[in-house]
Amino acid sequence: MEGNILKSKIISKTIEWGKVITLAVIMGLIVTYFIIPTVVSGESMYPTLNTEDYLIINKIAYKNNHPNRGDIVVFRSELKDINGVNKSLIKRIIGVPGDHIVIKNGDVYINDQLSNEPYINDSYTDGYIDMVIPKGYYFAMGDNRVVSKDSRDSEVGVISESDIVGKVNLRLFPLDEIGTVS
Repeated sequence: MEGNILKSKIISKTIEWGKVITLAVIMGLIVTYFIIPTVVSGESMYPTLNTEDYLIINKIAYKNNHPNRGDIVVFRSELKDINGVNKSLIKRIIGVPGDHIVIKNGDVYINDQLSNEPYINDSYTDGYIDMVIPKGYYFAMGDNRVVSKDSRDSEVGVISESDIVGKVNLRLFPLDEIGTVS
């Protein structure tokens, strides 16, 4: 009788451990292939994002779709960090392929329409741009235009779709701001 109880407990514990290991493997695969956790560094996306916000990036958001105007994305850039490693940037898509972007007198025009951008920190956008976004490329800017190094800068320029890592979907920290990001 005691032998059967002992076998039952061993089987039960083995099943529990099997579930835990399976869940850990599944979570590892999800993180590896579908999402990337990242931390915001800098104020270029303020007030939408703050430095040290902990975000989840959806790596497969654009596997079957293209980025849309207004999406917040992470992309690889040619800018280097202090260690000489290429930096990934977080910015908002302002222009999609074929859009005519004009920035003048502090205003942003998309296809001859003044852009309504309630998410930006200041209503003034520095720079002068007059361009049509090429096929396969996107124009992106930070929400805090005064400090953002983005597509207005020749070091960043328009972003190739192949350099887009994923879409910012979720803020996990700070806890009082947990939720989707837009």
